[in-house]
Amino acid sequence: MAVNQLKAGAALNYVVLGLSNLVGLLYTPYMLRMMGQSEYGLYSLVASVIAYLTIMDFGFGNAIIRYTAKFRAEGKLQEQYSMFGMFLILYSIIGCVAFLVGLGLYFNIDSLFGDTMTDYELGRARILMLIMIVNLAFTFPLGIFGSIVTAYEDFVFQKVVQIIRIVLNTVVMICLLKMGYRAVAMVVVQTIFNLGTLLLNYFYCRYKIHIKILFGHFQWGFLKEVAVYSFWIFLNAIMDRIYWSTGQFVLGAISGTIAVAVFAVAIQFQSMYMSFSTAIAGVFLPRVTAMVTTHKTDRELSDLFIRTGRIQYIILAFILSGFILFGKQFIILWAGPNYADSYIIALLFFIPLTVPLIQNMGITILQARNQMKFRSILYICIALASLVAQIILARFWGGIGCAIGTAGALVLGQILIMNIYYQKRQHLNIVQFWKEISKMSIVPILLIILSSLLLRSIQIDNFVKLSIGIIIFSIIYIPSFWKFGMNNYERELIGSPVKNLFLRICKQ
Repeated sequence: MAVNQLKAGAALNYVVLGLSNLVGLLYTPYMLRMMGQSEYGLYSLVASVIAYLTIMDFGFGNAIIRYTAKFRAEGKLQEQYSMFGMFLILYSIIGCVAFLVGLGLYFNIDSLFGDTMTDYELGRARILMLIMIVNLAFTFPLGIFGSIVTAYEDFVFQKVVQIIRIVLNTVVMICLLKMGYRAVAMVVVQTIFNLGTLLLNYFYCRYKIHIKILFGHFQWGFLKEVAVYSFWIFLNAIMDRIYWSTGQFVLGAISGTIAVAVFAVAIQFQSMYMSFSTAIAGVFLPRVTAMVTTHKTDRELSDLFIRTGRIQYIILAFILSGFILFGKQFIILWAGPNYADSYIIALLFFIPLTVPLIQNMGITILQARNQMKFRSILYICIALASLVAQIILARFWGGIGCAIGTAGALVLGQILIMNIYYQKRQHLNIVQFWKEISKMSIVPILLIILSSLLLRSIQIDNFVKLSIGIIIFSIIYIPSFWKFGMNNYERELIGSPVKNLFLRICKQ
């Protein structure tokens, strides 16, 4: 049952991913035109500020998954229930603190953005921030139940709820935008659906999994152990916020909402790109934790690291190749000429980001081993250096300058230093990993070079020509990569479900 849930979870992750990205690609241009560049920049800026408060999770959400999986592997039921009670109390306190901190931001909107915003924009920013603060305050205590569902590997329920939420949220927002509502309505709808999802997770835990929450068994020794584990994940969360939210904050203070809007479109593509990789690794923490708990060898974990990295690269290499060739034309046609710089910014993210994305199983292994300390300290140092670089470079090159600062930090921290650490300290076979990836890269590199030369003489100025170009490229790329870039295991992994589906259709 657990294996089926794992496979179904990974598969449904890609269904959710494909649906959310498809909705984003079709819905976002409509939203951008209905809201306007300034309003969208305002929404993105406030959302990026509130995103900083999410780090007050302190890594406890990940700890719930890890220790629940650990207790289940050890058969300790009462310890689970006591832990749930402890975390519910902690998250309730955190929710109250987050609300108070958010109010502090709410009352200081003028001092933060008064130099680059009009009085109307400042007023709208206050409303948006207040709603987001309330949403976050409820998310903290109720979010524990989503972590429990993940720890119990009930991925099908989670993904079905996400699919329904994506569809309903999009339909409602299209109707409201057509009626004249803008950013405030978007935040209200997101809050309603978020609270609905949180409550569904609670009822599922209560009546399907039949978990109990025990109070009065607060174990300070265990809390200390959890706090040490969570602390390094918390530092990692701070790094993520600095990497992906600070650019919008810096641009909001230096350049205004228009620059933020252009940067936010690139961030949206970066989030889509990242999700194609994390969809696989995201379901493996309970399983890897069980492997570590039962003392599986370094070689077994290393083989898993390489195998998942190759699978992730199959997907990301195709996306990256297509974006390099067609991304600029797509963004211009999709969002408008005013967003052309989003292509350069996104590309500065995509290329160096590919490496940590195909290696994110390493993060899961570190979490399962409770060895996040080095990675977290390293990333905090690199992220702070990135922040300084963004502030300096943004004054000269705006959003592109921010992206250069972020890309430089990715290369130094997440590629060079972490690969040495994985090899030397975690005993993962990084040398073999890069041999495998290098052989897989031959086809994408050759096709990018040849296609770039061909596209120089072709003007793509509408979606029909763009679609034809992408289809022709895909027809050449997919068989070539299938033949020369994939091994037998990967062909079977991808080809078998397609073959079975084809046979079922033929029988009908």
